Amino acid sequence: MNNILIIDDELEICESIKMILEYEGYSIEYSTNAAAGLEKLSSKQFVVLLLDIQMPGMSGFEVLKKIKEQNFDISVIIISAHGSLENAIKATKLGAFDFIEKPIDREKLIISVRNGVEQTKLLLENKEIKKSLFGEGKILGKSKAIQKIIETIEKVAPIDTRILITGDNGTGKELVARAIHNASPRKDKPFVEVNCAAIPNELIESELFGHEKGSFTGAVQQRIGKFELANKGTIFLDEIGDMSLNAQAKVLRAIEDGKIERVGGAKKIEVDVRVIAATNKNLKEEIEKGNFREDLFHRLNVIPLHIPPLKERIEDIPILVEHFANDIVARHKKPAIKFKEDAIKFLQSLSWSGNVRELRNVIERIIILVDKREISKDDMEFLFAAGQSTIDDIIGGSNSFQEFKEKAERAFILKQLKANNWNISKTAEILDIQRSHLYNKMKKYGIEKEG
Repeated sequence: MNNILIIDDELEICESIKMILEYEGYSIEYSTNAAAGLEKLSSKQFVVLLLDIQMPGMSGFEVLKKIKEQNFDISVIIISAHGSLENAIKATKLGAFDFIEKPIDREKLIISVRNGVEQTKLLLENKEIKKSLFGEGKILGKSKAIQKIIETIEKVAPIDTRILITGDNGTGKELVARAIHNASPRKDKPFVEVNCAAIPNELIESELFGHEKGSFTGAVQQRIGKFELANKGTIFLDEIGDMSLNAQAKVLRAIEDGKIERVGGAKKIEVDVRVIAATNKNLKEEIEKGNFREDLFHRLNVIPLHIPPLKERIEDIPILVEHFANDIVARHKKPAIKFKEDAIKFLQSLSWSGNVRELRNVIERIIILVDKREISKDDMEFLFAAGQSTIDDIIGGSNSFQEFKEKAERAFILKQLKANNWNISKTAEILDIQRSHLYNKMKKYGIEKEG
């Protein structure tokens, strides 16, 4: 993802920018004619467009309008000798990402292009995430809980208000947040996710608000934070209950003022973002413990939205299993798979500590390891050790999928041997392998007849 296009009627400018950016590792093409440049945009994926305003035939503003009409996924950086405030405002309204005055400053050019690439990457990622745990742009389920969530999304998505999503891990909080964004007037703008639990406390402010070059040890270049990247779009603060109190204070200020300040910077930067937060913690309890700011809680909790665990909506499991199975076989280029009724009832009887995420992983493992067109309860019981409630129990301390497969294979062979009263020939026939191969497997896994 490093293709960059320059549209400028001055050949010397094109060649100069090309030389600078190629040295930075980008692949550069240019056109000194606006119409020809638009044709290039239609024939190839570019992540950044450097566009002049004053050109014969078609101005940069006209090019911007056509890019907007045709929904190109690209960050446009205006380069112009006519760097008036009026031009900058007009370009921004037409969707320009940044504005650089001529003569072009090399360092500013590199930073702007780098940020533009990151912006386009986010846009493309958001478009690609169509298929997810809950389906292609749809939340799947027939339970009352899911239907209520869908109704709430339809009501709140068009209104630019803050939302706090609660629920256990794996219930689909991120997917609900994406559904809200995709149904909102901001749907064509970035959806930027921040996993607050995965970022060290000393880096969270830089991640959220960016930093200036030299602001701290290791800050070798300017960084644009997630709030700026989400400008005009949505920022999703996942696991916000794990955010430090200091960072909470700055998020609160950003929400109240609509402005952020980069680490090491002195300038206030206006940002227009919709904030959706999520947590698996009880924030009221965290407030009592002194771990979460009450004022931030009230700012975020304008519309509360709770997602119940999968065990409380087992009527959704058949729909989810069918969707996951269709998605998985398509991805692995396998024939269609059907889960029989006894298999579905068995899955509904389990306690899903990992919720929808765990269910999806289980379905993928079953399809890969069982390798049948129709799957019954008996076909997949080997994946669940006796007395265990979920497949996560059988994998125990597995550190890789290969290790898990070996554990599952051992359990499957042992089950078949017991079912066939340890008749090696019959078991080998059922497993469709040679007896010598079965003996080798038994030796490998230390399988011996009990008693």
